[in-house]
Amino acid sequence: MVSIDKALSLAADADLDLVEVAPNSDPPVAKIMDFGKFKYEAAQKAKEARRNQANTVLKEVRFRLKIDTHDYETKTKRAIGFLSQGDKVKAMIQFRGREQSRPEQGVRLLQKFAEDIAEFGTVESNPRIDGRNMVMVIAPLKNKSEAKAEQNARRAEEKADRKAGKAADGAEDVADGTAAPDQSAE
Repeated sequence: MVSIDKALSLAADADLDLVEVAPNSDPPVAKIMDFGKFKYEAAQKAKEARRNQANTVLKEVRFRLKIDTHDYETKTKRAIGFLSQGDKVKAMIQFRGREQSRPEQGVRLLQKFAEDIAEFGTVESNPRIDGRNMVMVIAPLKNKSEAKAEQNARRAEEKADRKAGKAADGAEDVADGTAAPDQSAE
């Protein structure tokens, strides 16, 4: 706890600035530091926060009411991939002709779809009719930034495994005598 006048004179003696760090605290906190460096570090933190911020995208999976089992499984795998990447999935059934008179079949199909991908996402909006289509939105269990961090960790682990494998292969070659002779030893 120092008076403002004394803090300003200390800052001037050190050829630095008096920067108010926490103005809302009681009493306000100020530090003696280089203000340009402080602004630069704050800008870098903001830039890093913007870069790590991930926007959730709405991906769409379209079905027909009379979808074959293999096609259904393919679309389900696609939706699981979207959800595991942290994106929302919009499941849409397109009705044609007389199919429009049987919306309960569409609801059943979408409910089955929701059950099949329940471990990757939750239903955000229940099936509703939108013109000739029936739509349901499914939100991922983990958000985009968590999914991205998990994916980066997995990639780093795989890269380390590959490097360890190459190093082990090189050591085996040296032990076998199949490695090229060291040119620098001559």
